[in-house]
Amino acid sequence: MEDGRRAHTALVGWACTTLCLVSYVAAFSQGASLSACTDMMPRHLRVQLHSSNSNYITVHTNMSFYFPGDKVPVTVRSTRDYMGFMLQARKVSNNEIAGTFIFLPPGSKLLTCFEDGDTVTHSDKSLKRNLSFVWKAPDQPIGDIKFFISIVQSYFVYWAKIESAVVAQGGQN
Repeated sequence: MEDGRRAHTALVGWACTTLCLVSYVAAFSQGASLSACTDMMPRHLRVQLHSSNSNYITVHTNMSFYFPGDKVPVTVRSTRDYMGFMLQARKVSNNEIAGTFIFLPPGSKLLTCFEDGDTVTHSDKSLKRNLSFVWKAPDQPIGDIKFFISIVQSYFVYWAKIESAVVAQGGQN
């Protein structure tokens, strides 16, 4: 009788653990967690960070400067497929997230880290390669910015905070 009870308890424990892990994994298949807003690090189990200088991804814009209120196109290019991402614009002066994204490609959605629409993440785990976005600068001056992206190639492989070149705020003294 006691062996049957132990087997039942073990089975129930295994089932609970499996369901918890499946729900944990499924949550990230629809976008990054708010817990990643500050450091842009995936919250997967046993992930392996790769060096940002050995990545296959570039994030850039065709603008070297912007003015308050401008719309800035941002392009993410990769030579390999990836499943997940998180994209933000940050002030060079203090690393704060700035501005909002106003155009998103399919397979992505807005995330509110500190202000509505200040971050973009994936909305599904379909494979992605080249993506285009439009970022809107705040109406008040904020200084120079950089775009940062974290990429999840697979559940176990990612690159964090790949950065663009500086985009200078125009009209500064």
